[in-house]
Amino acid sequence: MKQIAMLLYPGFTPLDAIGPYHALSQFPGYEFFFVAQEAGPVSDGSATVIQAQKSISEVNSVDILVVPGGLPAITMARTGDPLIDWISKIHPTTEWTISVCTGALMLGAAGLLKDVPATTHWYSHPELSDYGAIPQDERVVESGKIMTAAGVSAGIDMSLVLAERIFGREFAEKMQLDMEYDPKPPFNAGHPRSAPESVVSDLRSLFDSVLKPNK
Repeated sequence: MKQIAMLLYPGFTPLDAIGPYHALSQFPGYEFFFVAQEAGPVSDGSATVIQAQKSISEVNSVDILVVPGGLPAITMARTGDPLIDWISKIHPTTEWTISVCTGALMLGAAGLLKDVPATTHWYSHPELSDYGAIPQDERVVESGKIMTAAGVSAGIDMSLVLAERIFGREFAEKMQLDMEYDPKPPFNAGHPRSAPESVVSDLRSLFDSVLKPNK
């Protein structure tokens, strides 16, 4: 049986993990598990705790590697971390290496995105270039066996795209219907291109206060 591993770390963004998990854990012929620095509970820093079944020392290869985002992903990418080294080690063994949100920066820090089109959360988009990536303003970007998703909710889109690539359109459509993934957001504020300027400015300032831009 093939394997899907989703990497966890303290401070991960829950929807980055749970959205794709709901889809990927249903892939027929695949075993899904969570992996972390050490096996055991991993907290998002608030109310969400997910059990990692395996430690990175137990996993030397995997068919699909999923790296969700979170604020710590930005710091780990900038400063280095054993998880970055592990991603670099595992990537040559995968059929697909995929990321959600700022998880793309961890792929970049692992050396996977040089001259590769990629996307991430809009706030961190400019930082993709620091890792040699070619930033794309898209929800999902595919390049070879690397697939990256934009911020948080885009991980669901990416999972459906991956389902189509592996199992075909009808399977992916059944999965989308099962999730009743039929988004109709109440506001046209899901991206800086459409959100009010004051909203973008306020949120950017909030992010800046937590994570000083890497410049």
